[in-house]
Amino acid sequence: MNCLGIDIGGTKVAMRATGEGPRTHDTAFRWPQPGGPAQDLDALAKGVEAVRDHWKEPIEAVGIAVPATLDSSGRVVTWPGRQGWTGLDLRRELHGLFPGALVRWADDGDLAALAEAHEAGCENLVYAGVGTGVGGGIVLDGRLCPGTARGSCEVGHMVVDPNGPLCDCGRRGCVQASVSGPATLRRAAALRGGPVDFAELREALERRLTWAVTAVDESCAGLATALTSLSEVIHPEQVVVGGGFAAGLPGFVEEVARRTEALARPGRPAVPVRRATLGGLSSLRGAVLLAQGAA
Repeated sequence: MNCLGIDIGGTKVAMRATGEGPRTHDTAFRWPQPGGPAQDLDALAKGVEAVRDHWKEPIEAVGIAVPATLDSSGRVVTWPGRQGWTGLDLRRELHGLFPGALVRWADDGDLAALAEAHEAGCENLVYAGVGTGVGGGIVLDGRLCPGTARGSCEVGHMVVDPNGPLCDCGRRGCVQASVSGPATLRRAAALRGGPVDFAELREALERRLTWAVTAVDESCAGLATALTSLSEVIHPEQVVVGGGFAAGLPGFVEEVARRTEALARPGRPAVPVRRATLGGLSSLRGAVLLAQGAA
């Protein structure tokens, strides 16, 4: 079966076509700036047409990783990265691009989890991606949980501190309000007493400066707490931590693993925590798996 996986991101779109054999075709493009729904959809249509020019066989199934929140009808409820998409009937637009093909979509964090589980040969896995926000997904018995028909697994919106910092969603104490890249940088700036960008945080962390270590350790502790709570409910075999922010900071994943181990209780050993294997390709690989029917 000829399939197309599409990973829709905040700044770019990546696509991979696959067939019965090992041959694949990868391509990507950046969203137009400043952009808007009409310009974005035009760019997406041109990107799809470029794939068709190269991949002559008809595309039979499409899987799409989306960062936006969609309602049950496929309409965009919210997407902070491209706010103009709010209210867009994405289901209609996607089916219009691929008439006659099976079109499925899912949250990018869910599909990253699916891809990491498939890569590891692990049927029960939790994935957390730490970047601009905190995304994630759960795979149980080899399938996405709760499943594409019931919505996405919002690890980043687990409430871990009802009196914690305000989240973009309007609640207090969500995981991403204290663990995400921007949240960590804000904490680092407060501790340092001045602005901090990612490069400065990384360099200070390598030098083990107190303000940097404290800021990152608090994020690692918050993520370990959330992952431990989640593990008590679903009992995964592995926990995988990815995302650009986590991947870019030396020792971040290892500190999450150490703090998760410290939270183990008698009779319930901590679940192994490891670094993501696929990096920035996880959601795209998951989108291909979705097209192939693996979810």
